[in-house]
Amino acid sequence: MFMLRNVSKYLFGDDSKESIIEIPQGQMYIVRPLSPKGYSELIFKDAAASIRRTGQEFQYQLVIQRAYEEGEEELAEADDEEGTLNALGADKDEKTFLLDQSLHFRSEAREGGEKVLAWRDLSGDPGDLYEFVCDSSVQAEKVATFELAAVQCQYERKYRRTAQKATEAELREFSFDEEEAIPSASPLSSPISKPTDFPSADESASHMAKEVASTKKKEKANSSAARTQTPTEAPASAKVPQCRESLGKETAELHLFDFNSQTFVLQDPIVTAHVMEVGEWAYWLQISGKEKEWLGQPVIADLNPVFNFEYLSFIFNHYTEDGSAYSWLLRFKDQHTEERFQNALMQALWEQVNEMKWSKVKDQDRDYVLDAFNDLTLEELPEEEEEEEEEESDEADEADEVGDQRSEHYDSDESQDDLVTQDDDGNVNSQLAVGYNNDNSYVVRGHKIGVFKHRPNNNLEFSTNISKVQDKNGKLFSPKKVMLHAQDTNMILQNDANPNSLYRMDLEYGKVVDEWKIHDDIPVETFVPETKFSQTTAAQPFLGLSKNAMFRVDPRLSGNKLVDSNLKQYASKVDFSAAATSEKGYIAVATNKGEIKLYDRLGVNAKTAIPALGDPISSLDVSADGKWTLATCQNYLLLIDNEIKDGKNEGKLGFEKSFAKDSKPQPRRLVLSPSHIAQLRHETKSPIDFIPAHFNIDPEKNETSVITATGPYVIVWNLSKFLKGHKDPYVIKRYGEEIKANNWQFASDRKAIVTLANEVLGVEKQNLKRPTRESIAGPPARLSTPRRSGRVSGFGRNEIVNSPY
Repeated sequence: MFMLRNVSKYLFGDDSKESIIEIPQGQMYIVRPLSPKGYSELIFKDAAASIRRTGQEFQYQLVIQRAYEEGEEELAEADDEEGTLNALGADKDEKTFLLDQSLHFRSEAREGGEKVLAWRDLSGDPGDLYEFVCDSSVQAEKVATFELAAVQCQYERKYRRTAQKATEAELREFSFDEEEAIPSASPLSSPISKPTDFPSADESASHMAKEVASTKKKEKANSSAARTQTPTEAPASAKVPQCRESLGKETAELHLFDFNSQTFVLQDPIVTAHVMEVGEWAYWLQISGKEKEWLGQPVIADLNPVFNFEYLSFIFNHYTEDGSAYSWLLRFKDQHTEERFQNALMQALWEQVNEMKWSKVKDQDRDYVLDAFNDLTLEELPEEEEEEEEEESDEADEADEVGDQRSEHYDSDESQDDLVTQDDDGNVNSQLAVGYNNDNSYVVRGHKIGVFKHRPNNNLEFSTNISKVQDKNGKLFSPKKVMLHAQDTNMILQNDANPNSLYRMDLEYGKVVDEWKIHDDIPVETFVPETKFSQTTAAQPFLGLSKNAMFRVDPRLSGNKLVDSNLKQYASKVDFSAAATSEKGYIAVATNKGEIKLYDRLGVNAKTAIPALGDPISSLDVSADGKWTLATCQNYLLLIDNEIKDGKNEGKLGFEKSFAKDSKPQPRRLVLSPSHIAQLRHETKSPIDFIPAHFNIDPEKNETSVITATGPYVIVWNLSKFLKGHKDPYVIKRYGEEIKANNWQFASDRKAIVTLANEVLGVEKQNLKRPTRESIAGPPARLSTPRRSGRVSGFGRNEIVNSPY
């Protein structure tokens, strides 16, 4: 095998290639020769094996990816979306393994020509192995070169340097040919023998040179362009403040994310990462090398910290005074070192946000906070799936003459100067309400509301406008919040100038017909439907919140509309900020402190209190079955599993029963990767600020997607991929102005309505792209651009959302 070292330069020479080498066809088994579970199990009948780079230097993955027969993948995807949030098992399409010496990766050739790759199942019983049985069409030199690549990857991971100059003796440390023969995946297979007839080095060199030639030719233009671009350089360090108290100081490697190569590049092999208190509830992270101070910055939520213990790494963002953003990575020598650093940093972050000492937090609450900031799984998306998404993106680009279906058209007899795009009063679109029953969307703009009809092909057609939102005394007001009600026949409006009342607008007549006094002494902070789908019925009651009270509102009551028997009021100011309900009427309530409380009904104590991570929660959503709670914070979304996993209440929800004293729901943060955040900040010069996130809504299906936005970017998470641990399980699209609100169309996870400051769009999920340097940078998706020929489906210049008002 080591005679093939002179061909490895073909494999590792081009850093722009994600996949280093691939065996395109074979079968994957797990073999348990000593286990009572059964001798062997076929995992993938048709599969491909590859070695891939990761986003971290000297780290590689062995990837076994299932190959689908024609039509099979579509059926599997349909089944998967049906049960997305109920299945948290292993990824059924792809298995990934970090290439480490502990795998004991090796190969064999059997009598009859069968070629096998094998490695330990580290999570299984002693003796358990994974085996990849290569197809008979795979050449022996291909298998030998694949094993060599795996050896070099393991060498680089262990010694943190390139394997190109490693000696044969050094590489033999990662050869396990002396171990017992690889057991057959089937007890009836022919006897096993060690490989004896691998091709010569010259033959393999010729074979590999031919194999990579076409790939190198395809990527030559991209590679040469990348080489001519200047690597990302570290900015000058800020002045180090005076240290009051040291919370932790650890040694690590320092890497900087390079925007051009899309990888983390080693900057300094030995730095000191110091977390310190520098003022009252003020903390500082300083990274120092032997020769220079690399960087320093306050410990605040904008760090976007992500800890990955598999790779012993910590990734975070750093911002300079001019608004530039950089993504850094610290790699620690062992897990204990990283854990000490994590405790120090999270203590600083917690105390800065909460202005409370970390030592006063209960142990189980600390674990909850730490778990939320861990990134325990790092997997790549299957290549076939990536290619499919790229094809969809290409199709979207080709169809961009239509693009997202906008809410206007341009008549050929109009001039560009005639096209109105902004109101003279300076108002912009601010809120969106998507109908459940009548297929309409309602957009608030100042004291006006535009109504849009959903048409086939995701077109939006202007229907009518409500030009004056005014109270019963004829005084105009701009609604702070709106909610559709009673099968979309009414809209409930909130007037900031009158916090103790709500208003009912009859949508048939387009005017406010009732003012509901809620309570003389309890102002309304926000309000939500009584159950997840109550808006599809004629039900009248709904739920309201003040800063320290929860209550039911029943418009049918005479006088004040608050139902006294359904009032839950707290003596202290808990600072409620958001609420949501399930199909059964379970209630989740959040606070500006970041806490979440789960109730089975109004008027009682919470069954479950979920600790705060420290960031205010601006909105909540709950899955129809109550299993999942989705919270929106400024820098991240939080997905919480409400199901109790053990104990006497196993299988119940946190709404119904309390979690055990030493147990809490498992938090999962939906975050953009630090490198993508750095790129977004670089493009917009603005921080991440998510608008309210939403599950797709469908009474007949489980939730599959989450939509939100920050600045000019629409972002959609695929929940199946997220829960399986896929890397970057979201797609993105940039527009030309800030996105104010968005939501899914009812009963769809593919069509959404997006409200920009001055336009309303119908958006297909397939038009969003995987986050790359190109898709983040733009060019921005075009807004409604006048054209002399043709029409964009929608409505004319006198009917656009901001014109008729």
